[in-house]
Amino acid sequence: MQEEQPLQVARCTKIINPGTDEAKYVINVKQIAKFVVGLGDKVAPTDVEEGMRVGVDRTKYQIQIPLPPKIDASVTMMTVEEKPDVTYSDIGGCKEQIDKMREVVELPMLHPEKFVALGIDPPKGVLCYGPPGTGKTLLARAVANRTDACFIRVIGSELVQKYVGEGARMVRELFQMARSKKACLIFFDEVDAIGGARFDDGAGGDNEVQRTMLEIVNQLDGFDSRGNIKVEFGLPDLESRAQIFQIHTRTMNCERDIRFELLARLCPNSTGADIRSVCTEAGMFAIRARRKTVTEKDFLESVNKVIKGYQKFSATPKYMVYN
Repeated sequence: MQEEQPLQVARCTKIINPGTDEAKYVINVKQIAKFVVGLGDKVAPTDVEEGMRVGVDRTKYQIQIPLPPKIDASVTMMTVEEKPDVTYSDIGGCKEQIDKMREVVELPMLHPEKFVALGIDPPKGVLCYGPPGTGKTLLARAVANRTDACFIRVIGSELVQKYVGEGARMVRELFQMARSKKACLIFFDEVDAIGGARFDDGAGGDNEVQRTMLEIVNQLDGFDSRGNIKVEFGLPDLESRAQIFQIHTRTMNCERDIRFELLARLCPNSTGADIRSVCTEAGMFAIRARRKTVTEKDFLESVNKVIKGYQKFSATPKYMVYN
């Protein structure tokens, strides 16, 4: 049995006489030379394009197999392999935001024929903004759960690299990988790490951050209001806070007749993340008392500790209104 020889990685830089039986391919083998070669028996002319990576044999340098684009391992690791287990019912106080996200993101993926019938292009992106802890990341996970699309989550700080041009290169490879999928959702979390206002103070680091953001803008064909949707996530109101309390206590062993509306009134200007912390701390009070159920008194003590005891400065004062 003849042992199969390993292939050499090369890049097809030019196709001579394309579309004919006499087509030849100019390949560049790194650190060796350039060659004009033909195709192997298992490769069709339609499989090879200019600029593509190919595998060639080490004797005649014939093209034996087309190779996928080279993607940085750090970019590949951004793909979420397991589908998130968050559903829309796990998000409280965001009914309007959920409806808008389903209309903009979910509908074009599940029913693209509706947009084709009307002759319109679906929006390319959604910008979610608001105070931290109001459900932006949670809603993105719920959208990924509803669709079978590949879900790529990118933390803004991951694109801030040490060397010049590295962040922009990662963005290009990220979108290149996304376009190779049948359907893909790219979620930029904490995009304000690279998405600040453009300015020039002479510092090279700031220029590199702006260069990375410009590459994202270029890939999206402009990150403006034309064709893109902006969704605001504000602080939950009284009814929404009570609903969030009920969501986070569904799996808790609580006593009956807990007044969630009272707890919601005691947590003004609180986010969903704050309310979740209140529920967790209430469970800790029950554990310290060696009880198997959480009482309303535990929640009241938790509110005093989490909400009133750890109030901190908010960088978004326009949201700090009583509701």
